[in-house]
Amino acid sequence: MRSSLVSVRTGSSERVVDLTGECERFLAGAASGGDGLLHVFVPHATAGVAIIETGAGSDSDLLAVLRDVLPPSFGWSHRHGSPGHGRDHVLPAFVAPYATLPVLGGRLELGTWQRVCLVDTNVDNPERGVRLSFLAG
Repeated sequence: MRSSLVSVRTGSSERVVDLTGECERFLAGAASGGDGLLHVFVPHATAGVAIIETGAGSDSDLLAVLRDVLPPSFGWSHRHGSPGHGRDHVLPAFVAPYATLPVLGGRLELGTWQRVCLVDTNVDNPERGVRLSFLAG
């Protein structure tokens, strides 16, 4: 298995960050044109990985729906950090902190509009690590 930890700057606002390019760069060296699986994992208690379309409003729609489902103003028991930070710790129950994707001929098998994205609602943590791992088939 080949693995690498990629640093992603998310800043101080809720973000959906497209990781597809990072995944492809990693696979260019790790997969060597072969088949297997790419596992994308966010080793954080307050972020997730989503396979969605970006650039057409789906990324901002996702953040809006998460604000509705996990409102910052809810009486969260987990109270350290910014107001509403407790919801960030519940986010991975809705947006899993991982995704496993097929790789064929060294390339990700994604649908036409699918992108691999980091979903980060935690404004207290401006830098994230994303673990990319390739398991050859």
